[in-house]
Amino acid sequence: MRILKIQTLRGPNYWSIRRHKLIVMRLDLENLAETPTNEIPGFYEGLVEALPSLEGHFCSPGCRGGFLMRVREGTMMGHVVEHVALELQDLAGMNTGFGRTRETTSAPGVYQVVFEYLNEEAGRYAGRAAVRLCQSIVDRGRYPKAELEQDVQDLKDLWRDAALGPSTEALIQEAEKRGIPWMQLGARFLIQLGYGVHQKRMQATMTDNTGILGVELACDKEATKRILGNSGVPVPRGTVINFLDDLEEAIQYVGGYPIVIKPLDGNHGRGISINITSWEEAEAAYDSARQISRSIIVERYYVGRDHRVLVVNGKVVAVAERVPAHVVGDGRATIFELIEETNKDPNRGDGHDNVLTKIELDRTSYQLLEKQGYTLNTVLPKSEVCYLKATANLSTGGIAVDRTDEIHPENVWLAQRIVKIIGLDVAGIDIVTQDISRPLREVDGVIVEVNAAPGFRMHVAPSQGIPRNVAGAVMDMLFPNDKSSRIPILSVTGTNGKTTTTRLLAHIFKQTGKVIGYTTTDGTYIGDYLVEAGDNTGPQSAQLILSDPTVEVAVLETARGGILRSGIAFEAANVGIVLNVAADHLGIGDIDTLDQLAHLKSIVAEAVYPDGYSVLNADDPRVAEMAERTKANVAFFTMKPDSELVKKHIQKGGVAAVYENGYISILKGDWTHRIERAENIPLTMGGRAPFMIANALAATLAAFVQNVSIEQIRAGLNSFRASVSQTPGRMNLFNLGNYHALVDYAHNPASYEALGAFVRNWTSGDRIGVVGGPGDRRDEDFVMLGKLAAEIFNYIIVKEDDDTRGRQRGSAADLIVRGIKESSPNSKYEVILGETEAINKALDTAPDNSLVVILPESVSRAIRLIKARGVVKEEIAQQNTNSSTVDSQIGVQSSVVNTRL
Repeated sequence: MRILKIQTLRGPNYWSIRRHKLIVMRLDLENLAETPTNEIPGFYEGLVEALPSLEGHFCSPGCRGGFLMRVREGTMMGHVVEHVALELQDLAGMNTGFGRTRETTSAPGVYQVVFEYLNEEAGRYAGRAAVRLCQSIVDRGRYPKAELEQDVQDLKDLWRDAALGPSTEALIQEAEKRGIPWMQLGARFLIQLGYGVHQKRMQATMTDNTGILGVELACDKEATKRILGNSGVPVPRGTVINFLDDLEEAIQYVGGYPIVIKPLDGNHGRGISINITSWEEAEAAYDSARQISRSIIVERYYVGRDHRVLVVNGKVVAVAERVPAHVVGDGRATIFELIEETNKDPNRGDGHDNVLTKIELDRTSYQLLEKQGYTLNTVLPKSEVCYLKATANLSTGGIAVDRTDEIHPENVWLAQRIVKIIGLDVAGIDIVTQDISRPLREVDGVIVEVNAAPGFRMHVAPSQGIPRNVAGAVMDMLFPNDKSSRIPILSVTGTNGKTTTTRLLAHIFKQTGKVIGYTTTDGTYIGDYLVEAGDNTGPQSAQLILSDPTVEVAVLETARGGILRSGIAFEAANVGIVLNVAADHLGIGDIDTLDQLAHLKSIVAEAVYPDGYSVLNADDPRVAEMAERTKANVAFFTMKPDSELVKKHIQKGGVAAVYENGYISILKGDWTHRIERAENIPLTMGGRAPFMIANALAATLAAFVQNVSIEQIRAGLNSFRASVSQTPGRMNLFNLGNYHALVDYAHNPASYEALGAFVRNWTSGDRIGVVGGPGDRRDEDFVMLGKLAAEIFNYIIVKEDDDTRGRQRGSAADLIVRGIKESSPNSKYEVILGETEAINKALDTAPDNSLVVILPESVSRAIRLIKARGVVKEEIAQQNTNSSTVDSQIGVQSSVVNTRL
């Protein structure tokens, strides 16, 4: 077996709308292509021996052991790899369950193996390990136990290394529960909650509302203590020293032993020593703290229990008593054995990886043992407690006991006052008191520290007591009163017309005065500015828009390539627009048929919120059928005012956009609202470009269902033009004096047909075509382009793209020529492979009154070559098109074409 490709999907995708995290592995079974598992000697036995837990996989039989039943009866190896990849992740603690395996139609023996993951690196590793395991059993009848154990351990390590931490995980889980989208920003462990202008950012439990002054003050423990003390808050008596020579005087200043010594800049309990009662202990504690910080705090030691009070948005939301790491005797086991047994608790992990942390012994642990009169070999009497850490931090093995319902109201008031004094929106206040249910002033309790970015795990999963939803309090603060965390997202797909419709829709929304972020095949834009040039129709460009804090509306061109590579960049859109489905890119990415292509593009229609709209082309049967797949509202657009589908839809209370009586109109219920005459919309070339009318219908309808006013829609339609500045490469018409040139990025049969409906009406002179197509298309696609070119143009110059995409130079041109000859043997044509040379030849030899139509690989180069001719006027259809030069040369459009550019 051989892995040909591994892809990681992160959003709604071809395989599942709901399961976003999927690995897609293209697997060549090679010599196993025609060998089911029941024909491989010993395979079933070897698989069960290696992974007996596969008994829990139901598979298609729908019962426990169903998958192994399939293996015994005979199934293909790709199916086995899918289940093994899932099981390996499960053994490593990553519970997954979704999988699909399909043989490709274009390459027999090559399978698409799809399975769920929780961590990307672990998912990809699991796929490779599954192939390795299955191949080993095929070759040797077994998979060595040591190799399996190493695989599982590697997966555990990957899962642990990728963990965001318990506090961040709690926040993300709460966000997901509330439907708040989130993403990692890839720097400083930043997490973004929400989209665009409504986003909030977090780093651990610090938010973008957290004041830098408050954080700086909380990090300076001595300054915190000073400002709190000056405000009448009970704090430990203490001082800061920088040299060992000052230690003795500092001890006298705080009132003598017992004392606490800790680093000024420490955290997680590192370098802290408490209940110090001798000079020798003080010297050792100073050395320990000096390893963490240059400046050392010396404080009076207060007897009491350690408590953490969590305050969010000025309110106490949780209280936990933190108990230092310890073991409890059973009268039989040594302290060492009790530690080992405690660390076997599955809730304990390394550092902050789990609910609790494993107990690890250090210098202070041995000092504590000595103080208590114990060694590691001591057998503790039953129920006797042996403390192993001086501090109660969970990160050093301590436990937490929830005390939220016990804290005294005066202590609540004090904690909330402290947070306001320091200036933090989320803070953890450390209190030492013998009884949290009594006011601190009565029991000599003190405020020890105030922490910015406090950990949540002691409250989310206490060892004893009620778990508290502290993440919910943070979400209430960031998004109060159900404040929206989202911006409107409009996603546009289709075989042809995506870029034009995306740009037009963004232009219409600009009339609302909001900042629009949009992605197209020629760049990513925010407002009036280009952010990034290039073909930006994939998830990465969409995330750029959604992560920008200035964007108020996102209009995203969503192409097939990005969906196949990574899935859609967002969970769901407010509007999903599908313009059409026609033959293009077939044979690429295992999308070999129109039905498969329709299924791929239907993801845009399906990935829409239930209260949103799927805007669908009623004139394209494959697109119209998508109405059955979406759970959102459906809105149809049509060029046919007598469409039965649309009539029934309207009768049921639906909404539609219709081209009727020369108007772009919205139909809803029993009324028709005419937006504008098509001939007054510059994009439609005076109403003579039906494919542009259809694009205008789709954009108008999408804006309407998003509550853009009729006046704003009309203003957008009237001010948007098929120009180089607004729609580069989409019906850009230039007047070169004696003739015209038209640049359009038509590159597939449907777009050729749509363009032909416009070009055939050029009645004053020759129609010259400079034609070609991307090299990765099928042979039959090039032949069809040739046939269509022969029907559209009087003279044809066949060229090829500079990037042949792996095809031999000249072969694409040969196929186009074959199509020309098959369609019209007497057609006039010539072959000039270089695009620049082909364009120049057409422009140099164009007769008077002719139209040169250039279908380029590089739009910018084609426009540059045209403008190099000297004085060039870009023709833009105005509202009074009857007086334009173009109108005098183009006849009246007599038929409606339902495919679009």
